[in-house]
Amino acid sequence: MTESTLTERGQISVPATLRKTMGLRPGQRFKWERISDREFRVIVALEAPIGPRAMLGYARKIRKGPSRRSNDWMRELRAGEIIP
Repeated sequence: MTESTLTERGQISVPATLRKTMGLRPGQRFKWERISDREFRVIVALEAPIGPRAMLGYARKIRKGPSRRSNDWMRELRAGEIIP
């Protein structure tokens, strides 16, 4: 079992072995649940983006290959399109 020390500002460091094992990164959020007078359960909060920002990076995840600019995408979509 590893230990951490509570600072004067109420901060606790997560030991490096746990950060690496769990893939934690800066800005990660946690939920604290009180179990008893001397025990807490720490739960890694799931990050669920909401609103328009939730779509950022979505195309990159589903489309393999180099990233492209919006003009390139529009050119591809309009290829073969007949403009009156």
